[in-house]
Amino acid sequence: MRALSSSETLTLWERGRRCHPLDRALLALSFTGRDSVADWPLGQRNHALLELHAAWFGPQLEAWAACPQCNEKVEFELNVRDLTSAQSVETQISVDGHIFRLPTSRDLAQAAKSDNERDAAIRLLELCRVGGVEPSMWTGEIIDKIEEILALADPMAEIRVSLTCPACNHEWDDSLDVAGFIWAELEARARRLLWEIHSLASAYGWSESETLALSASRRALYLEMVGA
Repeated sequence: MRALSSSETLTLWERGRRCHPLDRALLALSFTGRDSVADWPLGQRNHALLELHAAWFGPQLEAWAACPQCNEKVEFELNVRDLTSAQSVETQISVDGHIFRLPTSRDLAQAAKSDNERDAAIRLLELCRVGGVEPSMWTGEIIDKIEEILALADPMAEIRVSLTCPACNHEWDDSLDVAGFIWAELEARARRLLWEIHSLASAYGWSESETLALSASRRALYLEMVGA
């Protein structure tokens, strides 16, 4: 998988900047020529997004989270290669006579329309149920049990990171939003490119296409020359 060019970076950012976060993740994957990404299991989607990050921005993820105990900013660094080892090995699970397939981005988008968390969980189960006995009622106990087994079947559907606060020593697990992380990196790069285009075009009267045609090293040299 190759890195994004400057023009591709701006095109992808412009297309996705007003999209829902779920749609941004799918847009990034489809931008690489992949099909039917909305119907991929979440673990497969997250694995592909991490591969995108490695190709576009490098293998290191630098992020931070607020400590839930004292609100201290806790910085952490992860390697994409360490996160892509756990692959889903099942496509369906069976729980108490109910049979489910693995959830997809399309399922999450539908469940997100629910009014509350419980309704969203039930909606997700109903979307993913592909057979077995008819449920009389989704109790909290059975919902928790199904979610736990789904998580084991597709370990990359939700990537959890173990953190320790250096200020108060509080330990907790946090969810890593892979799609949001990639989009933040893409937006930062796009904004840098727009500033370069503005600086060079102002100094030399170049068009956008002429500026984007320059190599990154040559753009940096020109920016240094004009004092940007």
